[in-house]
Amino acid sequence: MKNRYKITVLGASGRMGSQIIRKVTESSTMDLHFVVEHKEHNWIGQDCGEKLLGRENGVLVTDNLKLALEGAKAVIDFSTPNTSLECIKICEQTETAHIIGTTGFDLAQENEIFERSRKVVVVKAGNMSLGVNLLRSLVEKVSSSLDIDFDIEILEMHHRNKVDAPSGTALMLGEAAAKGKGKSLPELRIAAREGISVGRQKGSIGFASLRGGGVVGEHEVSFTSDSERISIKHEAFSRDIFVNGAIKAALWSKEKKPGLYDMLDVLNLR
Repeated sequence: MKNRYKITVLGASGRMGSQIIRKVTESSTMDLHFVVEHKEHNWIGQDCGEKLLGRENGVLVTDNLKLALEGAKAVIDFSTPNTSLECIKICEQTETAHIIGTTGFDLAQENEIFERSRKVVVVKAGNMSLGVNLLRSLVEKVSSSLDIDFDIEILEMHHRNKVDAPSGTALMLGEAAAKGKGKSLPELRIAAREGISVGRQKGSIGFASLRGGGVVGEHEVSFTSDSERISIKHEAFSRDIFVNGAIKAALWSKEKKPGLYDMLDVLNLR
């Protein structure tokens, strides 16, 4: 049907990619255009429905990003920083909206995404759930309301196979806390603690990362003074919250002007 929204998904066999594929396949308003895996993956050339749904759906797994993006209205990307940068370059050519859930970018990569978003719609978020983005808004508000006598600590826990630390969500929350102080996160962030350390500087933001089991995601931001502690916490019980957010972002991106957006824009939380 000509009015159905065509979506390409990166990382077909991954935790997020496979669930997004299932959700898009069930939709009455979207079509799965292509799904992508890295070169030499053993799914290349096979029907993704057969691999994930128990039945053929006519959508092949490819390692050809240009082919996968041509004709797609949006691409949902939970891959690796290098793959995301390769993808955004092609999105410029194909005018495909780029929904980035990938985390672990360094500063140079973040800057490249920003520059390329001048020519293509990019929705980028360390976490795409409604709850976490509400938490983000609250953290900024609380941070702006408290003085530097309140130390800020961000604790996150994820499954044993997560490779980046702190998580993209934790860094997003750190950025919100720093913004509440009128600063950038690099200005206030404390380096990872190990061994003997000196006392912390007032106004700084610390992080702690835990890994274990199959934890989907837990984030807690604490504001602690000598006399009281304020904590705000979010726990994810299912990856459906990220899947739903990513698909919402893809649909929201329709007919938007080029630019770098995030889930606060998608959820109208600004």
